[in-house]
Amino acid sequence: MGMLASTGLVVKLVLMLLLYFSVVSWGIIFYKLLQVYRANGASERFLEFFWKAKRFDAISSQLDRFEHSPLTVLFQEGYGELKRLQEKVEEKADPSIVSTDLGGVDNIARALRRATTSEITRLEKYLTFLATTGATAPFVGLFGTVWGIMTAFEQIGKSGSASLAVVAPGIAEALIATAIGLVAAIPAVMGYNHFQHKIKVLISEMDSFSTEFLNIVQRNFGR
Repeated sequence: MGMLASTGLVVKLVLMLLLYFSVVSWGIIFYKLLQVYRANGASERFLEFFWKAKRFDAISSQLDRFEHSPLTVLFQEGYGELKRLQEKVEEKADPSIVSTDLGGVDNIARALRRATTSEITRLEKYLTFLATTGATAPFVGLFGTVWGIMTAFEQIGKSGSASLAVVAPGIAEALIATAIGLVAAIPAVMGYNHFQHKIKVLISEMDSFSTEFLNIVQRNFGR
């Protein structure tokens, strides 16, 4: 703390910026851990329930049990589009209208794609901040270090001595910025990579669920 107190204004500002990056990054990491953990657990339970329930109306009535799963959003959008198409069929009393003549299955596929895109955006929210922190924090810290070293050399020039006792304190103070830059960047990079992997798994689950949902619709209503 004594070293931090003795640093110059520019280095202090750099350290404050890096502290902000670090605190926000850790907040995002804890938030995303909870979000992804809930999404994975709820998705597993929803898929198990989905294949056991067999009826869309029964599944729709129980969606509140799996509110954290992105798959429930896909099901809501797909089932909602299916019900709208069924209403059109009933109005015209012609079951064949649900087929590709009116693009029925295609409409459901588009609804599923929109829901998937929306959920991917939600899951990836704030990850750009982690990526930005991981990419820029070391360089911000390096800037603070370079500035601190310049200040240290200026003090050497004023004192007229280049002994270790004169140089070491200034260099040590300057290197703090690099150290804190790495402290901010390393967890951000690790968190970003971890969440990207977890989200890719969820995206794969959403794609698989969309395919299965469309297969069910085509088997039952695509005739």
